Amino acid sequence: MKNIYDIIIIGGGAAGFFTAINAAEFRPNAKIAILERGKEVLTKVKISGGGRCNVTHAEFNPQDLTQNYPRGEKELLGPFHSFMTGDTIAWFEKRGVPLKIEEDGRMFPTSNSSETIINCFTSETERLGIGVLKGQSVKQILKEEERFQIITASETFSSKKVVVATGSNPKIWKVLSALGHSIVPPVPSLFTFNINDNRIANLQGLATDVCIEVLSEENKTVLESEGPLLITHWGMSGPAILKLSAWGARVLEPTKYHFTIRVNWLQYLSAEDALERLIELKLENPKQTLQKYTQFDLPKRLWQSLLKAADIIETQIWADVTKKQLTNLASQLTRSEFKVEGKSTFKEEFVTAGGVQLKEVNFKTFESKLLPNLYFAGEVLNIDAITGGFNFQNAWTGGYMVAQALTKES
Repeated sequence: MKNIYDIIIIGGGAAGFFTAINAAEFRPNAKIAILERGKEVLTKVKISGGGRCNVTHAEFNPQDLTQNYPRGEKELLGPFHSFMTGDTIAWFEKRGVPLKIEEDGRMFPTSNSSETIINCFTSETERLGIGVLKGQSVKQILKEEERFQIITASETFSSKKVVVATGSNPKIWKVLSALGHSIVPPVPSLFTFNINDNRIANLQGLATDVCIEVLSEENKTVLESEGPLLITHWGMSGPAILKLSAWGARVLEPTKYHFTIRVNWLQYLSAEDALERLIELKLENPKQTLQKYTQFDLPKRLWQSLLKAADIIETQIWADVTKKQLTNLASQLTRSEFKVEGKSTFKEEFVTAGGVQLKEVNFKTFESKLLPNLYFAGEVLNIDAITGGFNFQNAWTGGYMVAQALTKES
């Protein structure tokens, strides 16, 4: 029967292909197929990193690498000791795809094109004789004695071992739930904040390093982050915001994305310290116009906008600034509060928090603890990361370890 396989991988994305290729190399005689529901494979790889494919991140310490996973941090520590960034680099180089490190640590193919990664994967599957079957939307998985029956919209497949590598797919989560697995309900992660505020209305494209907090209704800090903040047409983005959205995925969802943030444009300087420095500036430059010379190394447009917010007029010189105005300015510089009214998806880096409950998986092999010979790789699990190549690294690590586990015939 043509649809009988040793290993079937559900999902033709990064994790699915990586698992299949490694499994075929570890078990050359195994009959392996990838089932993909769509007409195309590797669609997310194609658009990731603006079409350049952010393959991984230049972080070579397993403990430090896990810090980039709001969900999965504890579980990935062991796996990262087996396969992580250095192994990823070596794996691609061995197949003629050298990677390069950018200033922020992100790693891309030196070709700057995701097609290089796609071509590597598709040529490897062809070389290894892996079946890539498109248009196969899985409706049901049944366990019958020693084998799984995988029922798609058009056919039935039989396999001894099954790997689910479908990413954030609610339909597959339903199928897994029918097999007895618990699914953590999905919520968005990695999104930008919609903010309508005069202080940032004309500052689109401006980026600066900040410390930022999410405040509760009682004005208490519930989340904090630091790093570059980017002002956009619809509000705020950049790594500092995306980190907050990832770590706060579960906290922010119940608010329906309506909450208050507090931004310290001077990063670690307190309002008191800022006020002290402003008083010194008043004494040092009495005849200088505040608007003309930016202080604290802030971007000029931001400095001018915060002056306006502190009721300091364009022509005002330091000598004429009142203590109240300086106090207002110190507060704007270090404790600017903004109302967030909704979210926007961050470019193509669509990531969901949620998926297969982690305690139901053995992270030495990524095998289901409930059903022997059922494995998981990638974002089908309740694992997600901040932006920067970390979600792909999770896919490579999981895929490699599943492939290793699949070599043990049973």
